[in-house]
Formats: sequence, structure tokens, C-alpha cells
Amino acid sequence: MSVLEMPATRIRPTATAHGSTTTVHGSTGAEIIELYAVPEPEPRRPRPLGYVLIALGLALIPWLFILATSLPATAQASHWSTAWVGLDALEAVGLIGTGLLLRRRDHRRGIAATATAMLLVVDAWFDVTTAAPGADVASALLMAACLELPLAALCAVLAVRASARTNAGGAGNSSPAGV
Repeated sequence: MSVLEMPATRIRPTATAHGSTTTVHGSTGAEIIELYAVPEPEPRRPRPLGYVLIALGLALIPWLFILATSLPATAQASHWSTAWVGLDALEAVGLIGTGLLLRRRDHRRGIAATATAMLLVVDAWFDVTTAAPGADVASALLMAACLELPLAALCAVLAVRASARTNAGGAGNSSPAGV
């Protein structure tokens, strides 16, 4: 049992000089000792960074309209293969890292799983939207539906479960499956 899973107090029997035990609330043989202090909740204070992020997100909405109406239908990319190899390499690192953290039951597995899920969704999106008509689109849709999006969903579930365990106050190590 880890320290985070232990109750805040334990009952410990104690002996007196006469060989009898001390009393606690009228009972004999035990005293209550505090193992660790529960921290006080952080006082509520304004979070200006939160407002900045909300404002920036809202500012992107008109920018999306500008992009949708002004970008060309096609474009030539100088480093096309580098971009795709880099994205797939990041996905591989994310899946390996998430798997290793999951095996170790590390509380950071939720962060890795979240990032990996987003990478997989982005990969599926760009595979489908940049594929040439015909067999390329069919292949991209098949990869998205059978591999990338199911893996992204699995990573998202792992992230939510890890977050729920962390928010519940546990260390996240209590699941027999390590999820």
C-alpha cells in the first residue's frame, strides 16, 4: 500500500508502565496517530491565463473563415515526406511512451495518452483530407477507420481513466489492468 492509499490516521496499541494499555475515547489498547496531514485546498483566485486562452480560441473563429475562403485548393509542399515521417515518428514515440508509462503504472500516462490520441486524430484527418481521389482516399479512410481512430479512442479512454484516478486522490495504481 502506498502512502497515498493509506488512511489519514491509524490506530496503534500502546502499553503503559503498568503493563496495561492506554485508552482512547473510553476504549483500551489503542491511540490514534496522524500519519500525514491533508493539505488545505488552494484558495480560489483569478486565472488570467485562462481568460487569455479563451480569448485566443475565440479569435481563431474569424481566422478560420478567412482561411476557408482564401486558401488555394491545392499547394506544393517542399518537405512533404519529412512532414509525414515526422508525424508518424511522433505517433510511434507517443504509443511507445504511453505503453511504457502504462506498464509502470506511472501517473503521467494520461498526459502521454492524451497527446498520442490527438496525434492519431490529426494523422487520420490529414490522411483523408490530403488523399488523391479514388484508391488513395479509400486507403486513407480504411486506415483512419480501422487503425488511427480506434487507437486514438483507446488512448483517450486511458487518459480519462488516468485523470479520474488522479482527481479521485489516488496514485492511479489501483487498477489490476494498469489502466
